[in-house]
Amino acid sequence: MQFIDLAAQYQHLKTKIDARIHKVLDHGHYIMGPEVLELEEQLAEYVGVKHAITCANGTDALTLAMMVLNIKEGDAVFCPTFTFFATAETIAFANATPVFVDSEESTFNICPVDLEKRIQHVITEGKLVPKAIVSVDLFGLPANYVEIEAIAKKYGLTLIEDAAQGFGGTLNGKMAGAFGDIATTSFFPAKPLGCYGDGGAIFTNNDDYAALLRSLRIHGKGSDKYDNVRIGVNSRLDTIQAAILLEKLAEFSVELGARERLAEAYAKEYAEQFIVPKLPQGYTSSWAQYTLRSDRREASMKGFENLGIPTMVYYRTCMHQQTAFVDLGYNDGDFPIAEKLAKQVFSLPMHGYASCLGYE
Repeated sequence: MQFIDLAAQYQHLKTKIDARIHKVLDHGHYIMGPEVLELEEQLAEYVGVKHAITCANGTDALTLAMMVLNIKEGDAVFCPTFTFFATAETIAFANATPVFVDSEESTFNICPVDLEKRIQHVITEGKLVPKAIVSVDLFGLPANYVEIEAIAKKYGLTLIEDAAQGFGGTLNGKMAGAFGDIATTSFFPAKPLGCYGDGGAIFTNNDDYAALLRSLRIHGKGSDKYDNVRIGVNSRLDTIQAAILLEKLAEFSVELGARERLAEAYAKEYAEQFIVPKLPQGYTSSWAQYTLRSDRREASMKGFENLGIPTMVYYRTCMHQQTAFVDLGYNDGDFPIAEKLAKQVFSLPMHGYASCLGYE
């Protein structure tokens, strides 16, 4: 059994993906070819925003968002401590200071109550300028944007939605990737919508942000590629990856339905043995991971291993416990819910091509 069966997915889509790749090979526009623009248009339509700007990977998407919002030294950017390293890394890379926030136990996502407390503390302390919030849609479930957007507005902060895992999920009918001032996603192969390499995208309804993003991703270009009007980066999505994503996006709704059925099967099977994820009212999840909780995690994972079922842990170490952030002065116990989750969580195989769903 595969944790994420990309081979089965490819076999299912092989004819269409191969045809798309060969079309790129025939026209030879490997960088910023026509498939890139086609994908951006389809992504914007799917998410329900004015602009989708592709880039080289999800980390670059966050970095570009920091650049557009002018995040800099002396700024405080609030983000969850229970997340993948890139969330906080890109804040530090912009020379700003990540201010970590505890989690909601029931959803794994950033806790709005603790978020407001951390903002108030930074304001009271007066050492940093509160600038932005990065909210992560963890394991496929959008964060509580009803409350988070209200907090951002109350304190005059910009909001970045990190939808790398949440892409395909919804809150009150609104797609992940459509929240905040800017949203980002990743097309890493293991993500709900993944390519066959690295890739990412940024979403926004702000015309000025979109124009700046399109410049920054290609060395800060102006009217043509040899007129550079600002310092940018080299972060373009390869045309072949765009071609692959076009076929995967066309199948995405079918795969989300299969993921949902697998999640329902897991819940039915394991609800009495483990703490299983539950969807709050008004939410759907893209089930980037199906994450159980157990106070006997290692023994539980061994039990699944004995059955031939692979498991993974996302995440064993919170951001405030990472060696790279030791100078920020956090201590164990500062984020009790996140630290508890980090000791309990483990994930089961999740993809749309499990044999129990009719695929062999």
